[in-house]
Amino acid sequence: MSTLVMKFGGASMVKPEQFSIIASLIEKRLEAFSHVLVVVSAMGKMTDELVKLAHLVHPNPPKREQDMLITVGERVSIALLSMALDLKRIEAISFTGSQSGIITTEQHANAEILEVRPGRIQEALDRGQVVIVAGFQGVSRGKEITTLGRGGSDTSAVALAVALGAEKVEFYKDVPGIGKKNPKIEVGAQIFSELSYDQALAIVGEGAEVLHSRCLELAKEHGMPLEIRPYYDPERLGTEVAHV
Repeated sequence: MSTLVMKFGGASMVKPEQFSIIASLIEKRLEAFSHVLVVVSAMGKMTDELVKLAHLVHPNPPKREQDMLITVGERVSIALLSMALDLKRIEAISFTGSQSGIITTEQHANAEILEVRPGRIQEALDRGQVVIVAGFQGVSRGKEITTLGRGGSDTSAVALAVALGAEKVEFYKDVPGIGKKNPKIEVGAQIFSELSYDQALAIVGEGAEVLHSRCLELAKEHGMPLEIRPYYDPERLGTEVAHV
């Protein structure tokens, strides 16, 4: 049984109608993969808006309560995408980070993943459901909701892919791939079609910012192939990162 992990960032879900587009892409992937798991970020700039809201109430919000607040963003996304799939008669189920078995350190706002216990996810996949997971979040061993900090959703996707023995992770980004320079800033920057993990880490270290180093290091450790695709042209493979 082949498993695919798909990761969608906030830019691909700015407007409600984009959930239907994502659902159609998932439907296509189900033709090639028996199991599909989708990791999503919060819509657009929702996380930034929630952080701003917290600071309007408290100049230095307690990190625990801020984590409790901002994890709402991903929960909105997973529920809406599940609804969009239901409209296409595709059975799906949404899980928060804690429901997904993402166990983290105790540190709020910048926790690290300690382990993934994907039992509930695997059961849903085996029932033929598409599983939609809230990225960027998990739960500590003390049962506290935590967030993973910058690049957390991408790291969630790789960690889940490793735990499930997935074939690869497809990242749908607002850029065409990884370039020598940050393609968000340098329009027309050269995009690499293929990179090793070390090459990708070196480029990210110089400020490319397409994938976070934690995500790449985890993928390298487990040999998990990664693909970066532009969400606005999802059939186009921008950059593949693997052992070269």
